[in-house]
Amino acid sequence: MSDDKQRKRRGAGRVTLSTVAKQAGVSAITVSRYFNQPEQVSPERRERIATVVNALGYVPNLVAGGLASARGKIVGMVIPNISGPIFANTIQGFSDTLSRHGYQLLLASSYFDIQQEESAVRAFLGWSPAALVLTSHFHSEATEKMIAEADVPVVETWDYRPERSPLQIGFSHVEVGVSAARYLYAQGYRRIAFVQNSASGDFSALERRDGYAATMTELGLQPWVFAPQAGLAPFEAGKQAMTELMAAPQPPDAIVFANDNLAAGGLLAGQRAGLRIPQDCAVLGFGDYPFAQMLMPSLSTIKPPALEIGVLAATRVLESLAGGTPQRLNLLDCQLIERESA
Repeated sequence: MSDDKQRKRRGAGRVTLSTVAKQAGVSAITVSRYFNQPEQVSPERRERIATVVNALGYVPNLVAGGLASARGKIVGMVIPNISGPIFANTIQGFSDTLSRHGYQLLLASSYFDIQQEESAVRAFLGWSPAALVLTSHFHSEATEKMIAEADVPVVETWDYRPERSPLQIGFSHVEVGVSAARYLYAQGYRRIAFVQNSASGDFSALERRDGYAATMTELGLQPWVFAPQAGLAPFEAGKQAMTELMAAPQPPDAIVFANDNLAAGGLLAGQRAGLRIPQDCAVLGFGDYPFAQMLMPSLSTIKPPALEIGVLAATRVLESLAGGTPQRLNLLDCQLIERESA
Protein backbone atom coordinates (compact mmCIF):
# COMPACT_ATOMS: atom_id res chain seq x y z
CA MET A 1 0.00 0.00 0.00
CA SER A 2 1.34 3.45 -0.88
CA ASP A 3 2.20 6.05 1.75
CA ASP A 4 -0.58 8.26 0.33
CA LYS A 5 -3.18 5.55 0.93
CA GLN A 6 -1.81 4.90 4.40
CA ARG A 7 -2.05 8.56 5.36
CA LYS A 8 -5.20 9.14 7.39
CA ARG A 9 -7.87 11.27 5.79
CA ARG A 10 -8.15 14.58 7.61
CA GLY A 11 -10.70 14.18 10.40
CA ALA A 12 -11.16 10.45 9.87
CA GLY A 13 -11.26 8.51 13.12
CA ARG A 14 -11.02 11.66 15.23
CA VAL A 15 -11.85 11.15 18.89
CA THR A 16 -15.05 13.05 19.66
CA LEU A 17 -16.23 14.93 22.72
CA SER A 18 -18.99 12.35 23.12
CA THR A 19 -16.42 9.54 23.28
CA VAL A 20 -14.56 11.36 26.03
CA ALA A 21 -17.80 11.99 27.93
CA LYS A 22 -18.87 8.34 27.70
CA GLN A 23 -15.51 6.98 28.91
CA ALA A 24 -15.30 9.54 31.72
CA GLY A 25 -18.87 8.81 32.82
CA VAL A 26 -20.03 12.42 32.48
CA SER A 27 -22.17 14.43 30.08
CA ALA A 28 -20.86 16.06 26.91
CA ILE A 29 -21.73 19.45 28.42
CA THR A 30 -19.46 18.68 31.39
CA VAL A 31 -16.56 17.84 29.08
CA SER A 32 -17.13 21.06 27.14
CA ARG A 33 -17.19 22.99 30.42
CA TYR A 34 -13.93 21.25 31.46
CA PHE A 35 -12.16 22.98 28.55
CA ASN A 36 -13.98 26.30 28.62
CA GLN A 37 -14.91 26.83 32.29
CA PRO A 38 -12.88 24.30 34.30
CA GLU A 39 -13.60 26.06 37.60
CA GLN A 40 -17.25 25.00 37.22
CA VAL A 41 -16.30 21.29 37.13
CA SER A 42 -15.65 19.43 40.36
CA PRO A 43 -12.02 18.35 41.04
CA GLU A 44 -13.02 14.67 40.93
CA ARG A 45 -14.67 15.03 37.51
CA ARG A 46 -11.77 17.16 36.22
CA GLU A 47 -9.37 14.39 37.15
CA ARG A 48 -11.48 11.71 35.44
CA ILE A 49 -11.88 13.80 32.28
CA ALA A 50 -8.15 14.66 32.20
CA THR A 51 -7.26 10.97 32.43
CA VAL A 52 -9.49 10.09 29.47
CA VAL A 53 -8.37 13.13 27.43
CA ASN A 54 -4.71 12.18 27.84
CA ALA A 55 -5.34 8.48 27.21
CA LEU A 56 -7.24 9.15 23.96
CA GLY A 57 -5.17 12.10 22.76
CA TYR A 58 -8.40 14.07 22.43
CA VAL A 59 -8.20 17.59 20.96
CA PRO A 60 -11.27 19.87 21.07
CA ASN A 61 -12.27 20.97 17.58
CA LEU A 62 -12.15 24.76 17.80
CA VAL A 63 -12.98 25.27 14.11
CA ALA A 64 -16.39 23.67 14.43
CA GLY A 65 -19.21 26.10 13.84
CA GLY A 66 -18.33 28.24 10.87
CA LEU A 67 -14.55 28.57 10.96
CA ALA A 68 -13.77 25.63 8.71
CA SER A 69 -12.56 28.00 5.98
CA ALA A 70 -9.52 28.77 8.13
CA ARG A 71 -8.58 25.13 8.22
CA GLY A 72 -5.41 24.24 6.39
CA LYS A 73 -3.84 27.69 6.03
CA ILE A 74 -2.09 27.82 9.41
CA VAL A 75 0.97 25.83 10.51
CA GLY A 76 1.67 25.63 14.24
CA MET A 77 5.24 25.68 15.55
CA VAL A 78 6.37 25.26 19.16
CA ILE A 79 9.92 26.29 20.05
CA PRO A 80 11.67 26.44 23.44
CA ASN A 81 12.39 30.17 23.48
CA ILE A 82 11.06 32.88 21.17
CA SER A 83 13.50 35.47 22.52
CA GLY A 84 16.55 33.26 22.05
CA PRO A 85 18.71 34.20 19.05
CA ILE A 86 19.51 30.56 18.36
CA PHE A 87 16.04 29.89 16.93
CA ALA A 88 15.57 33.18 15.06
CA ASN A 89 16.85 31.96 11.69
CA THR A 90 14.79 28.78 11.92
CA ILE A 91 11.61 30.76 12.52
CA GLN A 92 12.40 33.23 9.74
CA GLY A 93 13.34 30.59 7.19
CA PHE A 94 10.26 28.55 8.01
CA SER A 95 7.89 31.51 7.88
CA ASP A 96 9.34 32.95 4.67
CA THR A 97 9.08 29.63 2.86
CA LEU A 98 5.50 29.02 4.02
CA SER A 99 4.25 32.51 3.19
CA ARG A 100 5.31 32.21 -0.43
CA HIS A 101 2.75 29.40 -0.72
CA GLY A 102 -0.11 31.11 1.10
CA TYR A 103 0.43 29.56 4.54
CA GLN A 104 0.96 31.43 7.79
CA LEU A 105 2.95 30.52 10.88
CA LEU A 106 1.35 30.33 14.33
CA LEU A 107 4.11 30.36 16.94
CA ALA A 108 4.26 29.34 20.62
CA SER A 109 7.07 29.11 23.14
CA SER A 110 7.43 26.35 25.73
CA TYR A 111 10.55 27.74 27.40
CA PHE A 112 11.90 24.21 27.84
CA ASP A 113 8.76 23.11 29.72
CA ILE A 114 7.09 19.98 28.35
CA GLN A 115 3.79 20.86 30.04
CA GLN A 116 3.72 24.24 28.32
CA GLU A 117 4.50 22.48 25.06
CA GLU A 118 1.63 20.07 25.71
CA SER A 119 -0.79 22.97 26.18
CA ALA A 120 0.40 24.64 22.99
CA VAL A 121 0.10 21.42 20.98
CA ARG A 122 -3.43 20.81 22.24
CA ALA A 123 -4.44 24.37 21.37
CA PHE A 124 -2.87 24.24 17.92
CA LEU A 125 -4.41 20.90 17.01
CA GLY A 126 -7.75 22.22 18.24
CA TRP A 127 -7.64 24.73 15.39
CA SER A 128 -6.95 21.94 12.87
CA PRO A 129 -3.75 23.40 11.41
CA ALA A 130 -2.25 22.27 8.14
CA ALA A 131 0.76 20.86 10.00
CA LEU A 132 2.51 20.87 13.36
CA VAL A 133 6.23 21.52 13.92
CA LEU A 134 7.93 20.75 17.24
CA THR A 135 11.44 21.16 18.60
CA SER A 136 13.34 17.99 19.61
CA HIS A 137 11.84 14.70 20.77
CA PHE A 138 11.32 15.49 24.46
CA HIS A 139 7.54 15.51 24.98
CA SER A 140 5.01 14.63 27.67
CA GLU A 141 3.04 11.38 27.38
CA ALA A 142 -0.05 13.35 26.43
CA THR A 143 1.83 15.16 23.66
CA GLU A 144 3.15 11.85 22.35
CA LYS A 145 -0.42 10.57 22.22
CA MET A 146 -1.62 13.66 20.37
CA ILE A 147 1.24 13.34 17.86
CA ALA A 148 0.32 9.71 17.25
CA GLU A 149 -3.35 10.58 16.72
CA ALA A 150 -2.84 13.77 14.70
CA ASP A 151 -4.25 13.70 11.19
CA VAL A 152 -1.84 16.37 9.95
CA PRO A 153 1.89 16.20 9.13
CA VAL A 154 4.08 16.39 12.24
CA VAL A 155 7.73 17.46 12.04
CA GLU A 156 10.40 17.34 14.75
CA THR A 157 13.23 19.83 14.23
CA TRP A 158 16.57 20.62 15.86
CA ASP A 159 17.02 16.92 16.48
CA TYR A 160 17.54 13.66 14.63
CA ARG A 161 15.92 10.46 15.84
CA PRO A 162 15.43 8.07 12.90
CA GLU A 163 13.43 5.64 15.04
CA ARG A 164 10.65 8.18 15.64
CA SER A 165 7.63 8.48 13.33
CA PRO A 166 7.48 12.29 12.79
CA LEU A 167 9.59 13.77 10.01
CA GLN A 168 13.10 14.40 11.35
CA ILE A 169 14.97 17.57 10.38
CA GLY A 170 18.09 18.39 12.32
CA PHE A 171 21.25 16.96 13.82
CA SER A 172 22.53 14.85 16.69
CA HIS A 173 23.16 16.82 19.88
CA VAL A 174 25.22 13.91 21.18
CA GLU A 175 27.55 14.31 18.19
CA VAL A 176 27.88 18.03 18.94
CA GLY A 177 29.24 17.13 22.38
CA VAL A 178 31.57 14.57 20.82
CA SER A 179 32.90 17.15 18.36
CA ALA A 180 33.47 19.73 21.10
CA ALA A 181 35.50 17.35 23.25
CA ARG A 182 37.54 15.99 20.35
CA TYR A 183 38.33 19.46 19.04
CA LEU A 184 39.62 20.72 22.37
CA TYR A 185 41.59 17.52 22.91
CA ALA A 186 43.23 17.96 19.50
CA GLN A 187 44.17 21.51 20.53
CA GLY A 188 46.12 20.08 23.46
CA TYR A 189 43.62 20.66 26.28
CA ARG A 190 43.15 17.91 28.86
CA ARG A 191 41.21 19.33 31.83
CA ILE A 192 38.05 20.04 29.87
CA ALA A 193 34.85 20.97 31.71
CA PHE A 194 31.26 21.18 30.45
CA VAL A 195 28.76 23.76 31.73
CA GLN A 196 25.07 22.85 31.52
CA ASN A 197 22.29 25.29 30.71
CA SER A 198 20.66 26.99 33.69
CA ALA A 199 17.27 26.29 32.04
CA SER A 200 16.50 22.94 33.66
CA GLY A 201 14.29 21.67 30.82
CA ASP A 202 16.94 22.01 28.10
CA PHE A 203 17.31 18.26 27.53
CA SER A 204 19.07 18.75 24.19
CA ALA A 205 21.92 20.48 26.04
CA LEU A 206 22.09 17.44 28.31
CA GLU A 207 22.54 15.27 25.22
CA ARG A 208 25.47 17.47 24.21
CA ARG A 209 26.82 16.96 27.73
CA ASP A 210 26.45 13.19 27.36
CA GLY A 211 28.35 13.22 24.07
CA TYR A 212 31.14 15.25 25.68
CA ALA A 213 31.30 12.94 28.74
CA ALA A 214 31.41 9.75 26.69
CA THR A 215 34.20 11.14 24.52
CA MET A 216 36.23 12.29 27.51
CA THR A 217 36.00 8.76 28.92
CA GLU A 218 37.04 7.26 25.58
CA LEU A 219 40.07 9.57 25.56
CA GLY A 220 41.06 8.43 29.04
CA LEU A 221 40.10 11.76 30.63
CA GLN A 222 37.77 12.55 33.52
CA PRO A 223 34.49 14.25 32.55
CA TRP A 224 33.89 17.42 34.58
CA VAL A 225 30.32 18.73 34.51
CA PHE A 226 29.20 21.95 36.18
CA ALA A 227 25.51 22.70 36.74
CA PRO A 228 24.77 26.41 37.35
CA GLN A 229 22.05 27.46 39.73
CA ALA A 230 18.71 26.63 38.12
CA GLY A 231 16.88 29.61 36.70
CA LEU A 232 19.86 31.96 36.59
CA ALA A 233 19.96 34.31 33.59
CA PRO A 234 22.40 32.86 31.03
CA PHE A 235 25.14 35.49 31.43
CA GLU A 236 24.97 35.14 35.22
CA ALA A 237 25.07 31.35 34.93
CA GLY A 238 28.16 31.58 32.75
CA LYS A 239 29.77 33.94 35.25
CA GLN A 240 29.01 31.57 38.12
CA ALA A 241 30.46 28.63 36.22
CA MET A 242 33.69 30.39 35.29
CA THR A 243 34.19 31.77 38.81
CA GLU A 244 33.64 28.47 40.60
CA LEU A 245 35.47 26.27 38.12
CA MET A 246 38.56 28.47 38.07
CA ALA A 247 38.64 28.48 41.88
CA ALA A 248 39.28 24.71 41.90
CA PRO A 249 42.73 23.49 43.05
CA GLN A 250 43.37 22.32 39.50
CA PRO A 251 41.12 24.48 37.34
CA PRO A 252 40.10 23.46 33.83
CA ASP A 253 42.23 24.52 30.90
CA ALA A 254 39.16 24.55 28.62
CA ILE A 255 35.40 24.87 29.13
CA VAL A 256 32.58 23.83 26.82
CA PHE A 257 29.45 25.89 27.50
CA ALA A 258 25.97 24.64 26.63
CA ASN A 259 25.31 27.78 24.55
CA ASP A 260 26.92 31.05 23.50
CA ASN A 261 25.08 33.13 26.11
CA LEU A 262 26.63 31.07 28.88
CA ALA A 263 29.99 31.15 27.12
CA ALA A 264 29.92 34.94 26.81
CA GLY A 265 29.07 35.31 30.49
CA GLY A 266 31.95 33.01 31.38
CA LEU A 267 34.41 34.70 29.04
CA LEU A 268 33.63 38.19 30.34
CA ALA A 269 33.78 37.03 33.96
CA GLY A 270 37.16 35.45 33.32
CA GLN A 271 38.49 38.66 31.85
CA ARG A 272 37.26 40.66 34.84
CA ALA A 273 39.13 38.25 37.09
CA GLY A 274 42.34 38.80 35.13
CA LEU A 275 42.33 35.53 33.20
CA ARG A 276 43.81 35.35 29.73
CA ILE A 277 41.49 33.65 27.27
CA PRO A 278 42.51 31.16 25.89
CA GLN A 279 45.97 30.99 27.49
CA ASP A 280 44.64 30.36 31.01
CA CYS A 281 41.37 28.76 29.93
CA ALA A 282 39.88 28.18 26.49
CA VAL A 283 36.17 28.80 25.93
CA LEU A 284 33.91 27.03 23.42
CA GLY A 285 30.21 27.77 22.93
CA PHE A 286 27.27 26.49 20.90
CA GLY A 287 24.94 28.44 18.65
CA ASP A 288 27.13 31.03 16.85
CA TYR A 289 24.99 33.90 18.12
CA PRO A 290 25.44 37.24 16.32
CA PHE A 291 27.65 38.64 19.08
CA ALA A 292 30.05 35.66 19.07
CA GLN A 293 32.48 37.11 16.56
CA MET A 294 32.32 40.58 18.17
CA LEU A 295 33.64 39.51 21.57
CA MET A 296 37.28 40.08 22.45
CA PRO A 297 38.61 37.48 22.06
CA SER A 298 36.07 36.30 19.50
CA LEU A 299 34.15 33.23 20.60
CA SER A 300 34.92 29.81 19.16
CA THR A 301 31.65 27.94 18.86
CA ILE A 302 29.67 25.22 17.11
CA LYS A 303 27.18 26.58 14.60
CA PRO A 304 23.93 24.65 14.12
CA PRO A 305 22.17 24.72 10.71
CA ALA A 306 19.38 26.97 12.03
CA LEU A 307 18.28 28.55 8.75
CA GLU A 308 18.50 25.30 6.83
CA ILE A 309 16.30 23.59 9.42
CA GLY A 310 13.57 26.21 8.99
CA VAL A 311 13.62 26.20 5.19
CA LEU A 312 13.75 22.41 4.94
CA ALA A 313 11.00 21.91 7.52
CA ALA A 314 8.69 24.22 5.55
CA THR A 315 9.64 22.50 2.30
CA ARG A 316 8.80 19.07 3.67
CA VAL A 317 5.48 20.33 5.07
CA LEU A 318 4.55 21.84 1.69
CA GLU A 319 5.49 18.62 -0.11
CA SER A 320 3.24 16.65 2.22
CA LEU A 321 0.33 19.07 1.85
CA ALA A 322 0.67 18.86 -1.93
CA GLY A 323 0.03 15.12 -1.71
CA GLY A 324 3.63 14.03 -2.11
CA THR A 325 5.76 11.75 0.03
CA PRO A 326 8.40 13.95 1.64
CA GLN A 327 11.78 12.60 2.68
CA ARG A 328 11.26 11.61 6.31
CA LEU A 329 14.86 11.62 7.55
CA ASN A 330 16.85 14.81 7.00
CA LEU A 331 20.24 14.82 8.74
CA LEU A 332 22.11 18.14 8.66
CA ASP A 333 25.62 19.10 9.76
CA CYS A 334 26.85 21.49 12.42
CA GLN A 335 30.00 23.53 11.81
CA LEU A 336 32.79 24.17 14.28
CA ILE A 337 33.76 27.85 14.02
CA GLU A 338 37.37 28.39 15.09
CA ARG A 339 37.97 31.84 16.51
CA GLU A 340 40.23 33.27 19.20
CA SER A 341 38.79 31.87 22.44
CA ALA A 342 39.83 28.23 21.89
